[in-house]
Amino acid sequence: MGVLGILTCEILELEFAYLLNSDIDVERITVLENSRSVRMIDELEPAETLNRISDLEVFTPAPKNGLEVLVHVLELGLHNRKNLLQQGLVKAAREMGTRVDALLLGYGLCGNALEKPDELLSDAGVPVFIPLDEDHPVDDCIGLLIGGRERYYAEQCQVAGTFFMIPGWTSHWKRMFEQECGNISEDMARRLFKDYERSLLVSTPIMSIEEMKQNSTAFNALFGLRTEVCQGTLGILHKTWDTAKQYLNSNND
Repeated sequence: MGVLGILTCEILELEFAYLLNSDIDVERITVLENSRSVRMIDELEPAETLNRISDLEVFTPAPKNGLEVLVHVLELGLHNRKNLLQQGLVKAAREMGTRVDALLLGYGLCGNALEKPDELLSDAGVPVFIPLDEDHPVDDCIGLLIGGRERYYAEQCQVAGTFFMIPGWTSHWKRMFEQECGNISEDMARRLFKDYERSLLVSTPIMSIEEMKQNSTAFNALFGLRTEVCQGTLGILHKTWDTAKQYLNSNND
């Protein structure tokens, strides 16, 4: 079938691990091992197909005809600025492009950084698949897991002061205070969140509501938010994955 490269940030690490663990067509998963991919590797560890490498230079496709996946988890701090995210993705895509047959992105528009992903990542030299909401990329990781822009907007209209919490954000929210991810002080954060009323947990199969609530308890206490829950979906991610696989299949015909 070929080699499919995945470029994603840490926020979606568990969703991609879930996807890879559940697809019987995947014959081998190679993950670039670093501090950002630890949790994904932990989730994939039981898989006999898991291969870990310290540098992309050492990656060699397995001599098989099935589906092989090469994963690079990028740092969350790239989201600080639009041009920083673009530069990071361009560099990673260029490095991955010579080693894979197609790229799948665990990103959305992300502040319009990926408004034209094919153009931005043209140096990769391979087709690029990005999660789509109808005819446009999803807005961001929230839009991806909540089911698209219409649902995203509806929840914002219901309560304007809503902070959306997908599983990855419940695990990584404290990172916003770190230097590489914004370096926001607690006082500044309280000012930024002064008009927020609720944290909305977007539930998907990869994490229980109980764990999400436990992970976000301190966040809600810090900003005085109430907790509400809505049903999320992995449908858009699965559709993007299937589209990329179909391309690899047709390319081998």
